[in-house]
Amino acid sequence: MAILSDYLVIGSGLAGLFFSLRASQHGRVALVTKKEKAESNTNYAQGGIAAVFGKDDSLELHVQDTLLAGAGLCHEEAVRVAVHEGPGLVEELMALGVEFSREEGEVSLGREGGHSRRRILHAKDRTGQSIEQALISRVEASPSVSLYPNYIAIDLIVDKTSRTCWGAYVLDTKTGKVESFLARAVLLATGGLSQVYWHTTNPSLATGDGVAMAYRAGAQIANMEFIQFHPTALCHPQADSFLVSEAVRGEGGILRLVTGEAFMGKYHEAKELAPRDVVARAIDRELKKSGERCVLLDLSAIPAERIKNRFPQIYERCLALGLDITKEPIPVVPAAHYSCGGVMTDLWGRTNLARLYAAGETACTGLHGANRLASNSLLEALVFASRAASAATQEVKEREAAVPELPAWDYVGSVWSEEAVVVAHNREEVRRLMWNFVGIVRSSSRLRWAWKRIQTMREEIREYYWRYRATPDLAELRNLVAVASLIIQSALLRKESRGLHYTLDYPNRDDVHWKKDTMIQLDG
Repeated sequence: MAILSDYLVIGSGLAGLFFSLRASQHGRVALVTKKEKAESNTNYAQGGIAAVFGKDDSLELHVQDTLLAGAGLCHEEAVRVAVHEGPGLVEELMALGVEFSREEGEVSLGREGGHSRRRILHAKDRTGQSIEQALISRVEASPSVSLYPNYIAIDLIVDKTSRTCWGAYVLDTKTGKVESFLARAVLLATGGLSQVYWHTTNPSLATGDGVAMAYRAGAQIANMEFIQFHPTALCHPQADSFLVSEAVRGEGGILRLVTGEAFMGKYHEAKELAPRDVVARAIDRELKKSGERCVLLDLSAIPAERIKNRFPQIYERCLALGLDITKEPIPVVPAAHYSCGGVMTDLWGRTNLARLYAAGETACTGLHGANRLASNSLLEALVFASRAASAATQEVKEREAAVPELPAWDYVGSVWSEEAVVVAHNREEVRRLMWNFVGIVRSSSRLRWAWKRIQTMREEIREYYWRYRATPDLAELRNLVAVASLIIQSALLRKESRGLHYTLDYPNRDDVHWKKDTMIQLDG
């Protein structure tokens, strides 16, 4: 029996929750999330959300900072939409119960790399968690939203003749049954894909499900070569690449070699506040020169009480590992953090497939270009989820159509696999391959080798996938291999270095031939 609603939302981060709240005012919403309801990349966002609230700031300054960070590939109209609509929507978040930090009665504004002014609203260093909790409570209170935790979407349901998306096949992880979730509009908001790399700040669920499903369905995918590596993940065997927010450097943290030498001045005039790609490459180069495992983030210029009050989560996590960051530096190393590419959308979240929308990190709106400006990610999720909700509710209203008869899930693989080690091994191999060959600094020879190996793996996993019953681990592996292939293919196509894509074979930026998006689509 199919589950029918007006709107199907896949993902429960900021984009999925905000869209659900808006759409619930116009119809029934089914909200599918593959883990617990509050588990998402949003939940791990420490730094904050960028929006113009400072008296010395302006919308135009935020626009220009974003365009500069994007290295010539930002879509200026998308930038202006996000920057101009952001402050009003942030105020709406406040009205929904999000409590941002305040100082002397005014909202507290932090500063991060690439920003010319303090404009990062934050809830200390738990911003994403605060947003997630406030929105979840509102969603749970809505009689028009049905939550489906522990359900993982496997594939979109698309009428190929009309190129219209009518829902998704979704696996109930507790029963192993695949249900058809049908709807008049579908939002992909599955978050990021950085689990495709061995070292990442992302939670284990960030396996690129939305991008992979959209690609298989025939949606346009853009700019997948631009993977942002966060410069400062905690380097500790028990920390699982715990993120150390860029806001720490905004408050005065200094990057040093293990010898104590500050080195960022050699790479950029803004030093520690240079754009993330510059900082990540600088650290990568210094580590390759020295052979050390990490560099040090020195917080000695920040008063101890300020550290404890501004960064309680970072302080407490490090202290639990025996590291008192008020007295000693934090060992840090770059880790895969954010994808600037994704499912290509217009300014209203529409994809090239009818009734399919995308928002948040899953989408490529054109806001980030070749490099995301710090804390513009929550801004993008908020603004374009709002716009997608407006467009989707209007489409459902104007194009009242019954969901057509569509085939139920075909259980081609009729038996359960007893070889889970195969899935675990391949997942590890994909992640190591991407880290070693498609990382911060790339070369054509390494990319070609990675491409050859990933195609072999795709074929192996395709055969395995259709032989056995679907499981969450197998579904995620299938998606990881798909997004790995998209990243490698995009990196091979771009014959220049720009923003987050740096290749030794084409070290210079080429605005004559490559000032354009990299587009990939399954059917050409």
